[in-house]
Amino acid sequence: MNILVVMIPLSIALLVGAGIAFFWAVEHEQFDDLDSPAILPLLDDPAAKTSGAAPAAGPAPAAACAPEPPVHASR
Repeated sequence: MNILVVMIPLSIALLVGAGIAFFWAVEHEQFDDLDSPAILPLLDDPAAKTSGAAPAAGPAPAAACAPEPPVHASR
């Protein structure tokens, strides 16, 4: 029965902490856009879109897909 002296204030403190965390998240707009983060992994590579070059129509040439040869440092 003495454990209730510890558990009741601890549970109230946990409840207050969760309420503070929730209202902080709402205040800092964490719940404004719930759909875009789920779609982002499905989109194309953002680096290709920000390069400024227009995307090529059709498949890429074979030379563009070939891996670069390893670079060996000469001393």
